[in-house]
Amino acid sequence: MESQVRGGTRWKRFAVVMVPSVAATAAIGVALAQGALAASFSVSGQSFKVSADSLEGQGFAQYGAIDQGYTLDGKKTIHPVAVSSFDHAEITNLCQSVVTPDVPVFGKVSLILRAGGKNAHKVEADQIYIDVADLKADATFKGIDIGVAAGDTAKSKGGKGPGMKGGGEQANPYGFAQQADSATLTGVKQTAWATTAGTFQLSGLHMSLSTTGKECY
Repeated sequence: MESQVRGGTRWKRFAVVMVPSVAATAAIGVALAQGALAASFSVSGQSFKVSADSLEGQGFAQYGAIDQGYTLDGKKTIHPVAVSSFDHAEITNLCQSVVTPDVPVFGKVSLILRAGGKNAHKVEADQIYIDVADLKADATFKGIDIGVAAGDTAKSKGGKGPGMKGGGEQANPYGFAQQADSATLTGVKQTAWATTAGTFQLSGLHMSLSTTGKECY
């Protein structure tokens, strides 16, 4: 897994929207057995794509930050991201894909996860945090507060850092942030670097591999 530090940002005005995503790790076997996933996880040195028909979330907060980690060959990397969080989110028709290039014999290999489809309950997530690089969606917010200090979003969630899990990692507490009572997104397409969640309920989970380089979008 990638070692992550969410650091401060110098961006004065940084406001984007994102949705939760689930990264493929060895812990997926535990999720299959227990029906829930509680972990901090990412794809080392790689971003991953996520799509969803819709997301309905409560207790939304967001701020700019920097992800630090290492690639598979040991080189240090940094990525500007939008760290977004939901107290609770429900997702319909979730898809996540990770493409690993240059695999011996096979070339490109895609790992694809799908959950919350037509014949399954919605995917549910609690206390979820996502580091997003790009997002496309139609979004509706209720009770939105744009331009608050990042430190204030932490106070509203009872944490020690802006939107974090009550731990020491945090972005610039005086940086730009936004929050809302609820958010609804449809037609979601996003690229993310990492996800942290208290719990993921992945109803109808299906994991598959492809050697065609196939992705969610």
